[in-house]
Amino acid sequence: MFDVKSQSPSSLSSDAVTLGSIDDLTSVLPDGIDPALRQICEITDHPVECVVAAITFLDEKAPIEPLSVLKAGIQAMDNQTREALEEVTKLSLDPTTPKDVVPVLEKCREVYNAILISDQKSYEAIDDRNLVRLSTELGANVENALGCDDAFREAKVESPMKAMDALLGKIINNSLSIGFDMAHFWKDGLKG
Repeated sequence: MFDVKSQSPSSLSSDAVTLGSIDDLTSVLPDGIDPALRQICEITDHPVECVVAAITFLDEKAPIEPLSVLKAGIQAMDNQTREALEEVTKLSLDPTTPKDVVPVLEKCREVYNAILISDQKSYEAIDDRNLVRLSTELGANVENALGCDDAFREAKVESPMKAMDALLGKIINNSLSIGFDMAHFWKDGLKG
């Protein structure tokens, strides 16, 4: 399920209308969903988040193809990670945050910074047309996305980042699916 009120270019998080499928999303979008975008996003585990990421971050001049949707997904991932970093920083500086939670938040900061670095390497892999490196970076982000939640679980504390991490995980999963299953951009065989 994904909640939508109005999507700004800076955020994928919202809370007014609950959407469980692409058909639900189509009903609230004035122009519907481009059939090519729908086809790409339907192969993912989280098609609604895929469509929202694409329409939020896809360059208007870009053709709707797996590579452009993948780039939009990486941009959405980067954006969601930056929002999570802002939240972790705010919580770390909040004097009401329990002192035993601050080290857990620091672990989250490390995880989110690792995702941002991996996002940059993913863009470089796309530019280099290197599918192996792209898959490695996106795969690393799957593990990274679990890091903050795992740190809170180990500390036996409810994570204040749970919702943000869940959305981030969906975006990462979608990007990995599109990158691995659809972005066949290598030249002269598989480049590694």
